[in-house]
Amino acid sequence: MRFLGLACGAALLIGAAPVEPPVVRVRLDTSAGPITLAIDYRHAPKTAVNFLQYVDDGRLDGTSFYRASRKAGHPDLGFVQGGIGTDARRKLDMLPLEPTSQTGLRHVSGAISMARYANPASGSANFSLLVGPSPNLDAKPGSPGYAVFGHVLSGMDVVKRMLAMPTAPGGDEEMKGQMLVHPIKIVHAVRLDGTPKPTGRPKVWLMFKGL
Repeated sequence: MRFLGLACGAALLIGAAPVEPPVVRVRLDTSAGPITLAIDYRHAPKTAVNFLQYVDDGRLDGTSFYRASRKAGHPDLGFVQGGIGTDARRKLDMLPLEPTSQTGLRHVSGAISMARYANPASGSANFSLLVGPSPNLDAKPGSPGYAVFGHVLSGMDVVKRMLAMPTAPGGDEEMKGQMLVHPIKIVHAVRLDGTPKPTGRPKVWLMFKGL
C-alpha cells in the first residue's frame, strides 16, 4: 500500500499543470540588441504571469520601446518604457497592482516595473526598465506606487543606449519630451525557462496585418 500511495501521488503530479520556476528568464530581441530579463514569479506571481502570457502569446512581438525618461540634471539616469503602447488589439485583461510593500521588491537599477494609469488596477503590457534607482516609484503611505516584477539580467548596455537616444519635444502631460524619435522595435520576445502557456485568445492584430 505504501508503494501504491507513492505511485498515485506521482500520477497526480504528472497530471498537474506545470508550475512556473521561481524566476523565468525572458529574452527580448530588439533592433538595438538583445536584453534578457529575470521575471520574478516567486515574489510577484500575478504580474509575472500576466507578462508571461503576453510573451507566450507573441503579443510583444513587433511592439517597441517608445519612451526614454531622463532625470533632470542626470540624463544618464531614468528609465525606458516599452510594450504594446495603446494597441488595444493586443491587450489582455487589466492587471491588479502588486505593490512593492507586498512583494518586497524595490525600484533599484535594472528593475522591471509595470506601467499603469491612475487606476492601480490598470496594468497590462507596458513596462519600464530602470537605469539607476527610483525609490519614488515604490509604495508608500498615500501612494500605491508601481509593481516591480523582475530585473535585467543582461543587456543593460542596450537599455542605456536607448535612454540616451533622441526624443521628440512633444507628448502628453508627464510624457512630454520623452517619446523616442525612432522607437526601438521588439522583434521577438521568448521565455527561456518553464513551459509556455499561451492563452488561446484571438490574435486580432495578426488578422489585420498589412491592411
